[in-house]
Amino acid sequence: MDTPQSLLLRDAARLSEVLELGKAEARLEIRVLLGHALGVNRAWLIAHEHDELPAALLEKYAALLARRLSGEPVAYLLGEKEFFGRSFLVTPAVLVPRPETELLVELALEKLPPAARALDLGTGSGCIAVTLALERPDCGILAVEQSAEALAVAKQNAVHLGAKLGFYQGSWYQALPPETERFDLVVSNPPYVAEGDPHLAALAHEPAQALSSGRDGLDDIRLIAQGAPAWLKPGGWLMFEHGWDQGEACRGLMLAAGFAGVETRADLAGIGRVTLGHV
Repeated sequence: MDTPQSLLLRDAARLSEVLELGKAEARLEIRVLLGHALGVNRAWLIAHEHDELPAALLEKYAALLARRLSGEPVAYLLGEKEFFGRSFLVTPAVLVPRPETELLVELALEKLPPAARALDLGTGSGCIAVTLALERPDCGILAVEQSAEALAVAKQNAVHLGAKLGFYQGSWYQALPPETERFDLVVSNPPYVAEGDPHLAALAHEPAQALSSGRDGLDDIRLIAQGAPAWLKPGGWLMFEHGWDQGEACRGLMLAAGFAGVETRADLAGIGRVTLGHV
């Protein structure tokens, strides 16, 4: 007899072994998948942990579990991911928003003056740009994304969450019309993984073009840093996320592009995560 309790005990062990997850994390994921398949919350699962489940719901759950066992992120299975306290729609066309990227938003909010203009390059799901628009409705926010599929997701999130901002499709600054006003802030979570990095294997379900960027992972960051001064107001800030070991290189790129006050900020894990500076 398949019950929530029996599935939790059996499948959490499978998930833990196949994906090398901790036992607590694996059990949490199974509860999430069960709840999603059954359309119920955790309290229902606990209250009905010994109830036999209908075959149709078991098939739906089994399909979700098989996808997770293949390494597909839970966010894609659910179609959503929480970021900065809000639920964002996600599809395989966009990266799954990560908690560490919230540092980038916090720093952006710290640097944005009243009634400012901000640009989010490579917006993906729109989690950064939409959050900035919602947190600072006095500001004018623009978002750029090269992928049409990803841009569609970002626009959906803006509508879904009631954010007002502008979108352009294209590659970095080239997407902007020449008459676009300069910005007080340019922010980005660009691709920054080196080609051939072994960690890419664990990210196989996410869009490759949003992950890797040249032999050292810095090709796109170079373009962003070099092009930013032409698009920033005097005193305007550039900030972007990068890999754990790229802080020194990113500071060098910023200084070479003429930025001042350049520094790298660490995330909650103490890892250098965001480099920023002003013109």
